[in-house]
Amino acid sequence: MIHHTWLERPTIKKVKCIHTNAEKYVVNRVLTPGQTYEVKNETDDFYFIIDNTGKIGGFYKDYFEEAN
Repeated sequence: MIHHTWLERPTIKKVKCIHTNAEKYVVNRVLTPGQTYEVKNETDDFYFIIDNTGKIGGFYKDYFEEAN
């Protein structure tokens, strides 16, 4: 059950939110365009990050670009 320890896990990489224009879900309450987030887990379609609520959330990768 990896999701129980995501907050304590090391950061895989950092990503920058580029937009919150979601077709289906409301994400502008938990993501801020221009802000950098720590990726704690990654799948083919999703990044699992610590969002603005301080909790882990899974978001489509198209909201982000890799940060330098």
